[in-house]
Amino acid sequence: MARADKQAAVAEIVESFNDSAGAVLTEYRGLTVKQLQELRRSLGANANYAVVKNTLAKIAATEVGIEGFDDLLTGPTAIAFINGDVVEAAKGLRDFAKANPTLVIKGGVLDGKPLDASEIAKLADLESREVLLGKLAGAMLASLSQAVYLLNAPLAQAARLAGALQAKAEQDPSILAGGAPQSDSTGPVAAEEAPAEAEAPADEAPAAEEAPAEETAAEATASDEGDTAEA
Repeated sequence: MARADKQAAVAEIVESFNDSAGAVLTEYRGLTVKQLQELRRSLGANANYAVVKNTLAKIAATEVGIEGFDDLLTGPTAIAFINGDVVEAAKGLRDFAKANPTLVIKGGVLDGKPLDASEIAKLADLESREVLLGKLAGAMLASLSQAVYLLNAPLAQAARLAGALQAKAEQDPSILAGGAPQSDSTGPVAAEEAPAEAEAPADEAPAAEEAPAEETAAEATASDEGDTAEA
């Protein structure tokens, strides 16, 4: 390969590393061209599966600052550059490897951190982004439904109370007039008039006090008659 071609190939791998969220290194020894095509189709938009030369991949990994790839870049190597859902891409590679044991997952990198084969397997066991979003949406809907119920509960209770008051008012219209039957209103009136009758003796009290004045006038008349007789 000419020097210019090598530089172009390295630049392409570097760009793939920079544009992807992660990468998975595989050994495809024994896979046919048809099987490789099936693998690419199974990954879909989640990953771009590309066959690379180990020497060029090492240079590209060094340029982007990825460490720990030297031991993995042995034998026929192909890299799945993950552009979509990382979990879905890992699941696709795992499932294809189960159906085609000649595909060996050697390790990878995620957000600049190296991963070994066991960590890639754990990543594949996680729930996909769509599933997690679905669960989150379900939890949010459940919370909203509970909030709506709590908001509507006082309104429903108020409606039931209003209905009960209306039924009570139809049975006893005096409730709307003040809450007590009209036949009971004479009691307080009679009680208020009672003090007026009780105050009557108080008006006659001054007459009793004037009695001594009448007696004094009589005594004065008798005294005058006595004086006339003596004369």
